[in-house]
Amino acid sequence: MGSMSWIHWVVVLVIVLVIFGTKKLRNIGSDLGGAVKGFKDGMKGGEETKSAGEIAANPAGTTIDGEVRDKQKS
Repeated sequence: MGSMSWIHWVVVLVIVLVIFGTKKLRNIGSDLGGAVKGFKDGMKGGEETKSAGEIAANPAGTTIDGEVRDKQKS
């Protein structure tokens, strides 16, 4: 009773296919794959975008002062 057999998984798969349809499931799969690929590319690109000049211009341990402005419609 605690474990589901393969027949239960087939029934669940058939119900999901009937509810969502194959086209929508295919689109969800490709969107998810594209998101994962974009995330991996972003992680790789984040390390490569810093050049030696940028690192030397702002060495670790320095503070950059700035001002935060709130954009509210009055």
